[in-house]
Amino acid sequence: MNSIGITLGEPAGIGPEIVHKALSSSSIPKDFHYAIFGETHPHRPGELTLASARAAYQALQEAIQAWKTGQISAIVTAPIHKKNMSRIGFSFPGHTEFFSHACGLPLDSAVMVMHDPKLSVALLSAHIPLSEAPRFYTKKRIQQVAKVYSQFLASFYPNGYQIALAGLNPHAGEEGYIGYEEVIAQSAISELQAEGIPISGPYSPDTLYYRAARGDFQGIIAAYHDQALIPFKLLAFSTGVNVTLGLPLIRTSPDHGTALDIAGKNIADPSSMIAAIQLACHLVRTSLNNTPVNRS
Repeated sequence: MNSIGITLGEPAGIGPEIVHKALSSSSIPKDFHYAIFGETHPHRPGELTLASARAAYQALQEAIQAWKTGQISAIVTAPIHKKNMSRIGFSFPGHTEFFSHACGLPLDSAVMVMHDPKLSVALLSAHIPLSEAPRFYTKKRIQQVAKVYSQFLASFYPNGYQIALAGLNPHAGEEGYIGYEEVIAQSAISELQAEGIPISGPYSPDTLYYRAARGDFQGIIAAYHDQALIPFKLLAFSTGVNVTLGLPLIRTSPDHGTALDIAGKNIADPSSMIAAIQLACHLVRTSLNNTPVNRS
């Protein structure tokens, strides 16, 4: 029986609650074993401390070690509090970059995808300042993201799917009138199409998400974090999943944060955690690893 590792995240947040509710649900697959990493005591809900940050970090380290030794097949992560983690020397912008480093790969090897049946979006850049996002809108990065994202979508749409690249600039640059990045992106798209990847664009971002929501596209590649996350959370706040592609490790997580304001009140919605567990199980079943597995 395959095992899925689940980290409790920031113990002062809603992570422990949503994990408990998810594991008590009849909606998660029963043909998997679930291994829990993390602690809830002696931490108080809603109160960030250095000890709670250390507990969250320790859970991540234990989970990645369990994966490297073959004890688990995938990792589902409950939310961490990034600022609190930084206080103990956690130097990564988030889980995505931590797992890239843990796999011995450059931080930009990982591709962040926000996935839900209503909308699926891959990101060219994630947890960086907006001023730095244009440097990721390159031919190389577009092709890297498109290839791993295409494999991911194929596991859901065996009869075909379409990917759309969003423009970086308003109106997708107006053919170079409002920026030249989209002109460069067109050559990346032409080469991907020649390889058989069903991608087109770049399209004006202000209309692209409407077209995807009505079914014209099954996946979008977004230029930067909020271009993806704002429409995604509008449509799938309670059920969306963050999945990391491009690594030998399968990792998913809910699409929300620690929600310190409601921690300990037993009102947190576990829907996104349940969806994250379901997706991790799906990826294990379909053996969707984007690079050869090397757990060392």
